[in-house]
Amino acid sequence: MSVAEITSTATDQSQEPLTVVVSRRVRKGEQSEFEQLSSQMTERAAKFPGYLGATMFRPSSPDDPEYRIVFKFRDRETLTAWEESEERAELLEQIESLLVQPSEREVTSGIVTWFTLPGQNPVQPPPKWKMTLVSWLALYPAVTLVFVLFGDLLAQIPLLVRTLLVTAVVMVLMSYVLMPRMTRWFRFWLFPDHRRNSR
Repeated sequence: MSVAEITSTATDQSQEPLTVVVSRRVRKGEQSEFEQLSSQMTERAAKFPGYLGATMFRPSSPDDPEYRIVFKFRDRETLTAWEESEERAELLEQIESLLVQPSEREVTSGIVTWFTLPGQNPVQPPPKWKMTLVSWLALYPAVTLVFVLFGDLLAQIPLLVRTLLVTAVVMVLMSYVLMPRMTRWFRFWLFPDHRRNSR
């Protein structure tokens, strides 16, 4: 495999997942139908390539009609395919008819996407210093393990290619294996005020 091929592969593997946060304020009395349609929407999204999961956060109080739906796709391409699909458009029209105002949507990427448990309503990421510390707690053993297992082999590879390979592997581990677990394990500290009203 050439350096160009390695670079291309690493770029594909390290594409950042995208987290979408949708805010929907539901008209009084329409909550049951809205949740049913939202469940159908999630079921349809789950069948699309690149879908990485979703969570619904119900209103924090009877006086607050706002729902938050947080879902994640592998990259921009797969997210766009879902958002432009007929399967989504069909249900979206029905959902919008139940709302007080049009849906609000926010897309985030980068380190924030590793921390997707909302701390409050609306969704708010943890402080940067907390995200940095938890990321380091995952990154340090990941990098150490790579060098323990493959250090001798990596030492024979030119520095630029070696760094490219190590960072690609570590980023995949961080995004898909380590950070989802670290976020769950440390959620009591990352999101001390979060309400467990998700399903």
